[in-house]
Amino acid sequence: MAKLVYGLNQSLDGFVDHLELRPSLALFRHFVEHVRDLAGIVYGRRVYEVMRYWDEDLADWTAEEHDFAAAWRSKPKWVVSRTLKSLGPNATLVEGDLETAIRGLKGQSVGEIDVAGPDLAGSLTNLGLIDEYRLYFHPTVLGRGKPFFSGPRPPLRFVASDRIGEDVIRLTYVPA
Repeated sequence: MAKLVYGLNQSLDGFVDHLELRPSLALFRHFVEHVRDLAGIVYGRRVYEVMRYWDEDLADWTAEEHDFAAAWRSKPKWVVSRTLKSLGPNATLVEGDLETAIRGLKGQSVGEIDVAGPDLAGSLTNLGLIDEYRLYFHPTVLGRGKPFFSGPRPPLRFVASDRIGEDVIRLTYVPA
């Protein structure tokens, strides 16, 4: 059975912003390896639309960006949306009952499946489906934006911390 993991970069005050929190080279390399090891990724609509950036190579990309794009494209992606009608390559629209769909996905997969998107993660948390939370803290205060937790923070138990690069700390928690 797959493990569902929710992890995103965030500011010290708990906000996620893909434009403000640019990864260092060390953190970017970490994410390249992380994506390579995934069984797949479950997206909310907004984050999926941001990640579609990786669908096609750009001439000015670095070697690491090409590596990330190749890893990302190779992974199955499941997109939870009521409005999207078409998706990019290797992506499937999740329709019907969210709990049934995600439980089925966890049951038929092996390894880790990432969850991307605070609203989606909040829904999956409320359903008791998230197995692990990974909070990547950057030494920045944004003071605005989308919070990492879309609702009240669930009861969590600390299991690990890691320093990634020079300035990012990853805290790992499981449901208490």
